[in-house]
Amino acid sequence: MENYDYIKENLLALTGELREYSEKYSRNITLVAVTKSGTDEELIALAEAGVMDVGENRPQQLSRRGKLLHEKGFAPRLHEIGNLQRNKVKYIIEDVSLIHSLDSFALAEEIERQAERVSRIVPVLVEINSGREPNKGGIMPECAEEFVRGLAKYPHLSVGGLMTMGPVCEDPEDSRVYFRLTRELFDTIGERVGFSGEGILSMGMSDSYRVAIEEGSTLVRVGRRLFQKS
Repeated sequence: MENYDYIKENLLALTGELREYSEKYSRNITLVAVTKSGTDEELIALAEAGVMDVGENRPQQLSRRGKLLHEKGFAPRLHEIGNLQRNKVKYIIEDVSLIHSLDSFALAEEIERQAERVSRIVPVLVEINSGREPNKGGIMPECAEEFVRGLAKYPHLSVGGLMTMGPVCEDPEDSRVYFRLTRELFDTIGERVGFSGEGILSMGMSDSYRVAIEEGSTLVRVGRRLFQKS
């Protein structure tokens, strides 16, 4: 029987670090465990260790793993973090806690349609293409405020904030400019339009979460680091 102590150790180290950042910056920082690189057994070990937020980039995998965890007695919040195709919305609409990658009115319309069908209001984040990369999804920074305003016509969507991936950088410090840009948009749109609740700024992954937190992130998406064996 395989020993999954490394999962608990990795999680404890990471949550301890995030707690220190929360105290330093006086804001809550949510950890979403990105489980696409882990096995089902490692996912269960994470849940047993206390993870409450699970993220996947494939909708059908998110749905399957959500059901698996429920069968094991866990009730995680499920996050759809990847590029979401309109024909995949139906797989997650009943159970998803937060969609991180809303980047078009066409997708918003499909989420609205599916959410109305199941009588839900679905929390979403608007994805910002902070690096202006033509091969990536996301709203261009100069169009973000207008886009958020336009989402008001969808009563079954709750716009909670912004998300950015930023370009892949060998040095995490090089990501700072993209995180800072998104934080500035978050502040401006929050003041002019408003977000639901306290507002969520989803930035930072395994290599870049420290820089992202320094620039204002309130939610980090970490996967690989949780599954590393010493």
